[in-house]
Amino acid sequence: MKDDALFCVGQKAFIEKDGKVLVLKDPAEGLDFPGGKIQVGEARDGEASSLLESLQREVTEETGLTVKIGDPFAVWFHVFPNTSRNAGKSVYLVAFKCVYVSGDIALSDEHDGFKWVDRNDYSMVDDGSDYFDVLKKYFGD
Repeated sequence: MKDDALFCVGQKAFIEKDGKVLVLKDPAEGLDFPGGKIQVGEARDGEASSLLESLQREVTEETGLTVKIGDPFAVWFHVFPNTSRNAGKSVYLVAFKCVYVSGDIALSDEHDGFKWVDRNDYSMVDDGSDYFDVLKKYFGD
């Protein structure tokens, strides 16, 4: 029998505005999307909506935007690289399709750049990561 996996749970927002999706640049890891690990006390027992509240909090903190959170469309495991403050840890991520509602981009200190990409130019952010694989899935390729 295999050992049980131990990991954090997180979620990422694939925010669409005018046919483009927001991608962020993490200085330690590269390609990223707004979101993060669920913090202690955020996932309330019996209340699935608490996970969506956590994602909205992360989006607002990291980008300054308000979004409408839609359906999840992908899940994956991500192991943090040695350059990360979470080096060696694993996170099980859920990707949600989101739609821009309001706000102007105001990045937190967790990211040092952003781009809006669409189906025709998203390959320019291909860094070979699992995050890019999910972006590719978003666009149906």
